[in-house]
Amino acid sequence: MYVGTQFGARHETDIKQLAQLGVEHVDVTPREPWTEWTADLLSSYVDRYAKYGINVETMHSPLGSRDAFNNGMTYLFLGPSDEKERELDSLCEIIRMASEAGVRGLLYNITILGHLRTPQRYGRGGARLSSFRYDDLDQSLPEFAGGAADAETMWERIDYFLSRIIPVAEEYKVQMACHPQDPGIRDFEYRGVARVMGTVDGLKKFEAMHDNPYHGFNFCQGTVSEMLENPGEEIYDIIRYFGSRKKIFNVHFRNIKGGVLDFVEVFPDEGDVDMLKAMRTYKEVEYPYMLMPDHVPGIDGEEAQQVGFAYCYGYIHALLQAVNEN
Repeated sequence: MYVGTQFGARHETDIKQLAQLGVEHVDVTPREPWTEWTADLLSSYVDRYAKYGINVETMHSPLGSRDAFNNGMTYLFLGPSDEKERELDSLCEIIRMASEAGVRGLLYNITILGHLRTPQRYGRGGARLSSFRYDDLDQSLPEFAGGAADAETMWERIDYFLSRIIPVAEEYKVQMACHPQDPGIRDFEYRGVARVMGTVDGLKKFEAMHDNPYHGFNFCQGTVSEMLENPGEEIYDIIRYFGSRKKIFNVHFRNIKGGVLDFVEVFPDEGDVDMLKAMRTYKEVEYPYMLMPDHVPGIDGEEAQQVGFAYCYGYIHALLQAVNEN
């Protein structure tokens, strides 16, 4: 296992800085609209980073963390439609392109409501923290415009999606790495939609539905911690569960304070999870891929995001040295 990042490079200097900071493995999100993607385009990203000794291991698919109507692909987890079938065909083609470009895996989200947050809170030195408190979530919003979807409906849609996508991923040997729903809100519905990928039981059900070595997780340690009553005690066994099954294809290595329904996202050294213990657990299950920062708190000054991420790269490097000495 090693340091990685999904922080988008704006120009050549950003890529060169990654190499200077010892980040030699990345996930990339192509900037072009997904309808314009080709194998040659994806290969051009691989080549651009390779000039600096950096391996593009994974790419973000057009299934991000926003709501369905503001994501790349709109219809994949809505009801049956011709548009949905066309998007499924297109995603299968993107899997083929990724394979041709030499990309190990594609990261994706299953969500139609998107990433939910409530007003930010503040941490050490006034750092701005991404925050969620269920009691502050706006309950006056109408039912999701694409229609209500209870748990049974969502599982049916997910099953259909996997039945179409995973055989193609296996054929082309591209890992499909699903991000858990962020945040988990237990078994509650919000705006008429069940967030079935927001509980540990839901993740276990998802993993078992289409058992295949190319079907697994972009394991966001922070998001999974947000599902738990006591993440500082519970997260390690969950890492063991999915890691021992070889279903962790990428790790968002981040920390939180709090737990289910009420948390803030903090720097890795100050949260409730013992990050050294977590990394030792990944080593225990022989996790072989990237550990990357995610949702780094907002700090002040010029190039604030770059500085925040650089801090986290150094932290992960140090933990890796400590773990690998034993």
